[in-house]
Amino acid sequence: MPRESYQELLESLREDVLYMSELVLDRLRMGLSAIEQKDEELAWEVIDGDDEINQLYLDLERDCIDLLALQQPVASDLRFIAASFKIITDLERIGDLATNLGEYSLEAERDVFPEVDIQDIAGVTIEMVEDAMDAYDREDDDLCYTIGETDDAVDERCEAASETVVRDLIEREMETDSSDAEIEQLMADVSRLLLTIRDIERVGDHAVNIAARTLYMVENDAALIY
Repeated sequence: MPRESYQELLESLREDVLYMSELVLDRLRMGLSAIEQKDEELAWEVIDGDDEINQLYLDLERDCIDLLALQQPVASDLRFIAASFKIITDLERIGDLATNLGEYSLEAERDVFPEVDIQDIAGVTIEMVEDAMDAYDREDDDLCYTIGETDDAVDERCEAASETVVRDLIEREMETDSSDAEIEQLMADVSRLLLTIRDIERVGDHAVNIAARTLYMVENDAALIY
């Protein structure tokens, strides 16, 4: 295959990976909006749309395998294809987390812990994914390290949010004579919110994974992978 055509295939792969990230982030924002607005129709749009993300993942996986098998890339090209292969896996998993948010929103009938700002924390993790993909696109190694630092702050916020929910649950149990049905509903609300916090934190983790693979791609540096 002519070198020009081979380079075009590599560039097409980059563009397709970036497109997948845009689609996944769009679904993630929709899942968060569904939770905030208690929008059942939007929630189902996110859930039903997961098949599209899965199919795109499989298509790009095949493209990566074809490039590896048929072109036998070396050095930087090999790292680029390998990094892209890993990055689409993280993007697919973020898509799964968006689907989770859609499902949680179907169960949410009220805001029982308004002091926990889920949307704000999630906004930071979305920016992390955006920055990670920007680093991948522009091959920006400095930005990769910034994403890793941001993740530490997100982890702290998620831990604090979880502690707030659990502490409030204990206080309510101690201060009120609730019926069994009320207790059961409260426990369901708490479980859903803790899962939401966990999934938002995982979005940040996947952003770090993307940054780590990008750093390895650009500098052959595995510092963030481990």
